[in-house]
Amino acid sequence: MAKRTVLVVLFDDVQSLDVSGPVEVFAGASVGRPGAGYEIRTASLGGAPVRTSSGLTLVPDLDLADAPRPHTLLVPGGPGTRNFDPRLTDWLRERGPGTPRLMSVCSGALLLAAAGLLDGRRATSHWTVCEQLAREHPDVEVDPDPIFVRDGNVATSAGVTAGIDLALALVEEDHGRDLALSIARHLVVYLRRPGNQAQFSAQLAAQTAQREPLRDVQRWIGEHPGADLSVEALAARARLSPRHFARAFQAETGVTPGRYVERIRIEHARRLLEDSTDGIAQISRTCGYGTPEALRRAFVKTLGQSPAEYRRRFSPTSR
Repeated sequence: MAKRTVLVVLFDDVQSLDVSGPVEVFAGASVGRPGAGYEIRTASLGGAPVRTSSGLTLVPDLDLADAPRPHTLLVPGGPGTRNFDPRLTDWLRERGPGTPRLMSVCSGALLLAAAGLLDGRRATSHWTVCEQLAREHPDVEVDPDPIFVRDGNVATSAGVTAGIDLALALVEEDHGRDLALSIARHLVVYLRRPGNQAQFSAQLAAQTAQREPLRDVQRWIGEHPGADLSVEALAARARLSPRHFARAFQAETGVTPGRYVERIRIEHARRLLEDSTDGIAQISRTCGYGTPEALRRAFVKTLGQSPAEYRRRFSPTSR
């Protein structure tokens, strides 16, 4: 495969790691497979140097006006996406539609959305930006949970490290898993985070309850995913009636008891599939699903793939 071009859009107050993280991944492909990989270029309005949000100065290769159409257009995030030069979105609006692959990291999704490139598409961004993205761009289907989202030729990702995850997924798509795994090892990162992995663990995604009995129940759920975690059993542990418990739990954590339990069990099952050699039947029992079929249904509903498929993709022991 001939080298594919990657053009990185630069602007003042860009987040430097949103640029350097994916760039290191794409550059690693060229090292790992000489003659293939990617040709990486950076460009800004007028070709002017830009100052990142951390104070670094980046000198681009090109003026955006002179940049040839790339295969992959990468739009990073940073504070500069909140008060951007309208010429930047004008350029994206003109060049984006004919570009084979569009990619944003973190709040770079705001620039793609402002250029109309996310209309009618599912997208994500950093969790602190998703509410703004949904509010300002109602034609975008914003999903605040995944670390990255693919919708056709457009890929959007959450915060800094999620940009690396997305870039690795694109390298795997372009050049195969072996090369992507080699790059991940070189960068000392894991090549096993699927795009639909949540930006937070189940326990971090939910609020911590204010009352001690409910906090104790949250901790107990996390430590005993295979136990009886029905509302009745959990209510008894909290010394509340089932109705009062369910209402209080949702009010203080933001999720129903059932949803919280499901997230914990899925997360625990994923860790066992990734890190252990336990059979799927054993994992089903350990995580409270009882049967492999119940675990399979939960995985397909939540992750879009079966436990066996998940293990093949993300367990080092399966390679």
